[in-house]
Formats: sequence, C-alpha cells, structure tokens
Amino acid sequence: MDAKPKFSVIYSEEVITFLNTLPEKARSKVIFNVSKARYNQDPKLFKKLVGTDIWEFRTLYNGIQYRLLSFWDSDTNTYIITTHGFIKKTQKTPQKEIDRAEAIKAEYYKSKNKKLK
Repeated sequence: MDAKPKFSVIYSEEVITFLNTLPEKARSKVIFNVSKARYNQDPKLFKKLVGTDIWEFRTLYNGIQYRLLSFWDSDTNTYIITTHGFIKKTQKTPQKEIDRAEAIKAEYYKSKNKKLK
C-alpha cells in the first residue's frame, strides 16, 4: 500500500530563487526534507512557529540551518504555500522573517479573494 502525502506544497517564485542560490547538495537536501515532511509528522522537518500561523520547513545540512517559511491554504485542497527561504543564524527565528511571511500570506489571500469575486 502506497503512503499518501498529507498535503501538497506550492513553491513561491521567491523560494525557487532562494533554492537556486544554494549549493546543489544543500538544495537537494532542502527539497528532500520538504518532500519527507509531506508524509511524516516530524517537528525536526516541519514545525509551527509559536504565536503565529506561519510554519517552517527545517533543514540542517553541513552545519547550516536552511529554513523555508510557509502557511496553510485549505480552502479547496490542503496546500502549503511557501513564502520565502533564508539561512538561519540564530537559535530563534528572526521576527523580520516571520513578519515577511505574514505580509506575503496577507497579499496571497488579498489576491485570491479578488479572483473569487
């Protein structure tokens, strides 16, 4: 019996650009971990940021912490929309990165609601 993913991931243009700046092996590891997170509930790979509606795909590769921030869109199907990526240099996710993800999320829903009217 084949396992089914729990959600689909939509990569934003900004995330694709970020991934293309990474070394090939790091990029492959990030993409692998995102794919793996679709099947397994592992907070080492995919975790909700406390006090927000933003989620974080997490990859540690060669001592570098790569992060893709995202949010849920469950209106029609269950999708995760990635907002942007960054290299995490501190223990805590920087507030400016969370704010950026929140702004992208707000713009996404504003644009989506215009299309529905």
